[in-house]
Amino acid sequence: MSVLGVSNGKVVDTSASTTTNTTGTSSLDKNAFLQLLVTQMKYQDPLNPSTDTQFVQQLATFSQLEQMQNLNLTTTNNQAFGLVGMEVEVSTKDSAGKVTTKTGTVDYVVMSNGTAKLAIDGNLYTLDQVTTVLDSTYVFEKGLPYITKKVDTTFDKENPEDISFTVNLGSGKTVATDVAVIINNNVVDSKYVKLDGTKVTISKEALEKLENGTYKPTIMFNDANYTVVSNQISITVKGTVEEEPDETGDGSGDEGDGSDDTGKTGTED
Repeated sequence: MSVLGVSNGKVVDTSASTTTNTTGTSSLDKNAFLQLLVTQMKYQDPLNPSTDTQFVQQLATFSQLEQMQNLNLTTTNNQAFGLVGMEVEVSTKDSAGKVTTKTGTVDYVVMSNGTAKLAIDGNLYTLDQVTTVLDSTYVFEKGLPYITKKVDTTFDKENPEDISFTVNLGSGKTVATDVAVIINNNVVDSKYVKLDGTKVTISKEALEKLENGTYKPTIMFNDANYTVVSNQISITVKGTVEEEPDETGDGSGDEGDGSDDTGKTGTED
């Protein structure tokens, strides 16, 4: 049966329903539950109203919900405070949907509207933007200098050539600007070691003085940790160095054969 009404002096059918598009959320907070309670009290059946006991039980449930929410917020904030001084990785998304990842140290935590925010390099991030927490020792060791590829080579004294290898000078707080080479417990003179970008060259003049055999140089970087890398380079020295001819001649002396200056031999009568 249709229900008719009057609007602006005209009879209208009020039973026709209208569709309204609403956007909701997948979670309900305490305010939403309170609104549900008020609505329930407002539209309850007057012939069979809810008892005060039922309302008290619902209010107790809402109180428990509020306490759980407050506890979760406190736990989240404590987690944020515990990240101060630690290295973290945060992920952000711009208006175009592009995701950007950044790694940095949490300098401090500020509270904004009851929510803890992490300060990293002057920017604030929420805890839900943190994707990874890194151990400081791991980060430090990851940034240390190292030799990019193990080297096993031969130095021939009969055909001497410089020996080169590539290094990574580190990153972050442990960047090196120079290296030193130690062979057979002796530091190679710096004039025989050259660093060009990430390429280290040991001059042949420093190697041809070594005795034949296999050597494993130690590489020392001048980073903050003075990183030392060994057993990554092996140099086998072989061959001989040609000796320069004696410039003094055939080695014969100026001693005479018994003749005097006149060329005469024998004795006087």
